[in-house]
Amino acid sequence: MKRSRLGALDVTSIGLGSAPLGGLFSPVSDADAQATIERAWSLGVRFFDTAPLYGFGLAERRLGAFLRQQRRDSYVISTKVGRLLRAPDNAAPEDEHYKGTPRERPVFDFSYDGVMRSVEESLQRLGLDRVDVVLVHDPDDHYDDAVTGAFRALQRLREDGTVKAIGAGMNQSGMLARFAEAVPVDCFLLAGRYTLLDQDALDALFPLCQASNIGILLGGIYNSGILANPRASAKFNYQDADAALVARALELDELCRRHGTELKAAALQFCMAHPAVTVAVMGARNAAEVADNIAMSEKAVPPAFWQELRTRKLVDARAPLPGGG
Repeated sequence: MKRSRLGALDVTSIGLGSAPLGGLFSPVSDADAQATIERAWSLGVRFFDTAPLYGFGLAERRLGAFLRQQRRDSYVISTKVGRLLRAPDNAAPEDEHYKGTPRERPVFDFSYDGVMRSVEESLQRLGLDRVDVVLVHDPDDHYDDAVTGAFRALQRLREDGTVKAIGAGMNQSGMLARFAEAVPVDCFLLAGRYTLLDQDALDALFPLCQASNIGILLGGIYNSGILANPRASAKFNYQDADAALVARALELDELCRRHGTELKAAALQFCMAHPAVTVAVMGARNAAEVADNIAMSEKAVPPAFWQELRTRKLVDARAPLPGGG
C-alpha cells in the first residue's frame, strides 16, 4: 500500500475509521469488530482513527484490544478530544446514531484540563502507552474554547513528545481554515466536505493546508453511504439524503455503469487524487467492507469516465482528477 508522510509520521494512504465499529447506525458484535480490524491489518492498513464519541468508548476499546498485540512502532493511531464520557444519573436513552453502546454518554469539554483528562482516559480504554495523533473533535460551537484550552493542551503534549501530531476533526471546512491560520497544527480530519458530491474544501481549506504543509485525513468519502449505495433511503452527512442529492448520486452511478466501473471506486479515487489528501480514512463494520474499500482504491476507472465527469461539469473545475485530468 502506498505510504505518505504526515509530519514526522509514516502513514498508509488508506486508514481504518472506527465509527462503524462503535455501532454507528446499527450494532456491531465484538467478533465482527475484531475480524474487521484483523482484515484491515492483513491488507496492509497501518493507520487507525478513533474517538471517545464512537460508540461512547466502544470503538477505542475494540481497536485497542487488537493493536496492543502489535509492535507499537508498526502503526499510527489517532484519537480525539473535546468529549468526556460520563455515566448519567438516570438510565441513558438510546442514542440517535450509536447502537449497542455502553452506558456512558459524551459531555463536551474543550478546556485545557478536560483535554488532558480525555487523552488519559482514551489511553486507558485503548490500553496503550501513547497515541500518535490527537484531534480536537467537532468544536463547531466552541471555537474560542478550542483555541484557548484544547489546542493549548495539545501543543503542550506535542512539545513534551507525548504525541507527534495535533489538529482538529470536523464535518465542515470553514472553521478548519480558521484554525489553520490561528494555530500551529499538523493535520486535519475533514469528513464529507471533499467528495464527488461536495467540494467545499477547495475554496479555502485545501489551499491553506498545501501552503502550510498541513496534512488532510479525509473521512466521509461516501458521504455517509449515498455514494456507496445511492437510493431513496440513503444517508448524507449522517441524515436522510434529500431527493436532489439522491438524483445527483444516481446520475454519477449511471455514468460509472456506462463506463464499466463502480461509483465507490470513482468516489474514492477522486478524493485520493487531490495532493492535499494524505490518508483516506475509510470506515467499515465488517471484514468484507474493508476488503471492498481496498479493492475500490485499486479498481480500474477508465480515463473516459473522468473526461466525461469534467465535460459534464459534475465536479468543481478546480478539482484534480486521477491521471492529471
